[in-house]
Amino acid sequence: MSDNQLTELIERYLNDDMSHDERVQFELLRKNNAAVESRVAEHKHFIGLLKQYGERLELEKRLNAIHDEIDVHALKEEMTVHPVWIVRMWRHHHSKISVAASIAIFAILSTLFFTGKLNNHESNFVQLSQKVDRLQNANDQLKQTVTTSLIHTAKANKPKPSNPGNFRGTGFALSSNGYIATNYHVVTGADSVYVQNASGESFHARVIYTEPQYDIAILQINDPTFKNLGTVPYNFKKTASDLGEDVYTFGYPSGQEVFGPGSLTAATGYHGDTLNYQVSIPVDYGNSGGPLLDDKGNLIGVIRGLQTQVAGTAFAVKSAYLLKAIQNIPSDSLSKSLTLNTRNTLAGLSRTQQLKKLKNYVFMVKVYNQ
Repeated sequence: MSDNQLTELIERYLNDDMSHDERVQFELLRKNNAAVESRVAEHKHFIGLLKQYGERLELEKRLNAIHDEIDVHALKEEMTVHPVWIVRMWRHHHSKISVAASIAIFAILSTLFFTGKLNNHESNFVQLSQKVDRLQNANDQLKQTVTTSLIHTAKANKPKPSNPGNFRGTGFALSSNGYIATNYHVVTGADSVYVQNASGESFHARVIYTEPQYDIAILQINDPTFKNLGTVPYNFKKTASDLGEDVYTFGYPSGQEVFGPGSLTAATGYHGDTLNYQVSIPVDYGNSGGPLLDDKGNLIGVIRGLQTQVAGTAFAVKSAYLLKAIQNIPSDSLSKSLTLNTRNTLAGLSRTQQLKKLKNYVFMVKVYNQ
């Protein structure tokens, strides 16, 4: 398919000009082809920019029209001659002044938006890796000095650090022999990565593969003190989950184990992103990379971020994209076999029993960089 043909398909898709069958086929193409999905996102962004530019031109026209309607010289004369000029000006021109003021405020906000001063790259979507602040008081300053020394020593001798790291997230086991999944944004730019289990034991890990477009990173524990975990108790769901399903997550948003119950509220994520599920679930910074499981204990996604202006609204990368990332790992990047469990031993257990088994397979991910 040529670029022009693909562009035409995307425009028809976004303009809702496709038949039902065509739309289903195109959705399948988006799901299976990351390049097409990227082109759709780029085209939507481009159309949005054009729309914003048009709205800005229209705003300028309205401001100019209002300015032309207001007789500035008459206002000046009236203010000079009459002692109660504020009252008279408001009585005669309050409608025009109100409109002009409203549009002026809107223009200022628009300028802040276009320059990026009002919002960040994604205004309401926030990724949930946690930056660890160690500079709160004089004791923390001393701790930072010790931390710097530990990091330099770690690079030379590879000891296990006792400090909490620069960034923190969550990860979960893919297999019993040390392969772990987390978010790409948790480990990007890392000089070294450690994972800590529920017992407080830390193990050195390395990033063996990333899929930035899916926000997925695969780690491997390469610490000689690490022992196999035993069979992973959950399986990885390949099919889509249904709206209204009870879901839950387990992670380390506060440095401690935290269980978060909720429900699946949308089959798409922020602004209709088909990569993610939307869930109503309590998450916080540090939950990034944590597992999202359904009521039976099937892994259906990876917690990724939240919507700042809607309480309890979070997003998780669908498990299908995690499986796709795993399939894309080059064979020479794997020093051990990576075999996913296909049997779910969490099904039929109470939530308390599920969590007791699950916690041994969920890790705090600690990232160190300069």
